[in-house]
Amino acid sequence: MLSLLAARGATRISRRQVLRSGAWGAFGLGFSSFARAGGELAEASARATAKRCIYIFLCGGPSQHDLWDPKPDAPEGIRTTFKPIATSVPGVTFTELIPNVARHADKLALVRSMTHGSPDHNFGIAHTLAGKRPVRPDDVFVTTQDHPALGAILHKLKGESGLVPPWVILPRPFTTISPPHKGQSAGFLGPAFDAVALDERKHDSLAPKDLKFDAFDLPPNVGPDRFAARRGLLAGSETRQAVPRDPNEHERWAATFDKATRMIASDSCRRAFDLTREDPRVRDRYGRNEYGQSFLLARRLVEAGVRFVNVFWTYFDDKGCQFNLWDNHGVMSGNPCVGGARTGHDMLVHPYCAPSFDRSFSALLEDLDARGMLDDTLVVVAGEFGRTPKLNPFAGRDHWPGAYTQILAGGGVRGGQVYGASDKNGAHVKDRPVSPEDFHATILHAFGLSCDEMILDPLDRPIRITDGTPLTGLFG
Repeated sequence: MLSLLAARGATRISRRQVLRSGAWGAFGLGFSSFARAGGELAEASARATAKRCIYIFLCGGPSQHDLWDPKPDAPEGIRTTFKPIATSVPGVTFTELIPNVARHADKLALVRSMTHGSPDHNFGIAHTLAGKRPVRPDDVFVTTQDHPALGAILHKLKGESGLVPPWVILPRPFTTISPPHKGQSAGFLGPAFDAVALDERKHDSLAPKDLKFDAFDLPPNVGPDRFAARRGLLAGSETRQAVPRDPNEHERWAATFDKATRMIASDSCRRAFDLTREDPRVRDRYGRNEYGQSFLLARRLVEAGVRFVNVFWTYFDDKGCQFNLWDNHGVMSGNPCVGGARTGHDMLVHPYCAPSFDRSFSALLEDLDARGMLDDTLVVVAGEFGRTPKLNPFAGRDHWPGAYTQILAGGGVRGGQVYGASDKNGAHVKDRPVSPEDFHATILHAFGLSCDEMILDPLDRPIRITDGTPLTGLFG
């Protein structure tokens, strides 16, 4: 059974409430920031069209040079070894690795000036997903004291999503070392705001498969009528003889338990997670593997009302080991998922990498557009950093946070544009640097939320939902 435990939730706090209480002085918050909040929030709401988001994370750090920021005029050893190709936007060039995505460049906003300071996977992943720089280099995994992740913030401020979960993670939470990285939990908001997550760990991510979410399945000997009878029996036998320390604890737990059981009993909720209901031709278009089917399931879920879906692009080999697929240094001895590839060039063209992404991502964009969903569905493609400008001796590229590219589409974002720029070798940001905090704030802006919007932590202190500044010029 799906297990959701209620916990203390934080309360949304408005600018007016803070001003009325005088809390800005107690917490060192300047009046001017709150004075700006009303105007900024109104402006954001006027242009925001996102009602849901599919956040695709390419774990390991995709190469900007070899995908969407080629430097064909750079010296040999820096410029991409792949052929640059034209896109649907004049003057914007991708490489031959993603020809199908290139045809949809008019739907994309390319942020080519992403930058931060750490080449460490774990630090970069936590920084990007949480939108906050970890306090310590080793403080990168989820805790109950974390700032809430995007899915949890939206759940708290935007409310429930009917019978479907507000936030889902596919095909599994991402980590290289257990537990998952920060940015994948509700943190101090409590488990009631955590994601519902698949935990797909079958071997061979490229094998044809049906992603199955069995948490909604009843036991074989329990039908709908028997399940309803059990719910009634439980409701009739509940007692409150033991008084909890928090007088609202019982009500919160009961409300969350009731929602979980209603989700399990809901045929519409089960249908949303059932890929076998899709047209086989659509499933073929996305790709009959873990990546393609995760993208397709994400589309089904947002169509059913799920507000936020994380899709993590990782790989499980035949031994059950998980790898960062886009970490293309070159030689990867002992990594059976490489399939014999020995160079960064070979790894990028391997079926588990660029070809699968090109097929699945282009299918998602086409599908959302054809269904009239792109205007109110924000699509994000991100990684923890990019790759070095200079090729290493194995024709691969190493970790590089100095300048890299992230992608936004839909949700009010104006397609066919490039924001910022890297220098001629793609080594450093030349124009309009963007931090992970800014990128995080931009996603919240798409939902009409101001960067000055606040929630209360467990000590009733007002906490801003983001430390970044949104890229408002991308919208409209």
